[in-house]
Formats: sequence, C-alpha cells, structure tokens
Amino acid sequence: MNVLQLYVYGASLLATSLGAAVAQEAGGQYVQVAEIEVDPAQLETYRAAVQEQIDTAIQKEPGVLVLYAVSEKDEPYRVKVFEIYRDRKAYEAHLGSDHFRKYKATVEKMVKSLKLVQATPIALGAKTK
Repeated sequence: MNVLQLYVYGASLLATSLGAAVAQEAGGQYVQVAEIEVDPAQLETYRAAVQEQIDTAIQKEPGVLVLYAVSEKDEPYRVKVFEIYRDRKAYEAHLGSDHFRKYKATVEKMVKSLKLVQATPIALGAKTK
C-alpha cells in the first residue's frame, strides 16, 4: 500500500468511525492535503503537537470530518495531513480556532516547508470494523 492509499484508507476509516457519510459525493466538502517538511531534530515534538491539534479539532469542531496525519516511512520528517471539512466555511472556522492557532504557534519553528494541495475526492471507502 503506497502512502496516498494509506491516507485515503485512514481518512475513510476515521470518517466512518465519526459517522460521516464517506460514500456521498463531495457536495460542497472542502478537501485538501497538507504536505509538511518538519525539522528532523524536532520530529517527536511536532508529532505530539499535531496529535493534540487533531484530537481537539475532531472533538470540538463538527465541521471537521477527517484529519489524518502520516509520515513517509523512509523520510519520517515528511508529513502529510489529509483533511476533509463539511465545507469551506468549516475550514475557515478551523483556521480561526484557538487550538489551531496554538498548534501553528507551537510548530512555527519546526516546520521547514508547507504546501497545501486542494483535492477532489474520487472514491472513499472503509469498513467500520
């Protein structure tokens, strides 16, 4: 399974476990992949920060449907975050949330590069268990 397949699988699994309708068409959903390069010396601290941010966003924001972070096996400092929001407005609300602003301030000096890639779902599917 390649990295992209892992993102889609994991995102689908998470969305299903959250009760999101993964099989429906995008219908206004906002989907993107964040490609992040982290300073290797700060990788563990970054992982803790991104975990806290994702846990809080999923718990507190109904418009956040999927946040799934993975790193490349051979280059673990290369992180991808697969994101699905109810709509653009939910994405913008997420950017303004206290927990996201805390995450950005925490990781500011850890992140060497960030590329946001807007995406369109083709097919997402997962088993519930």
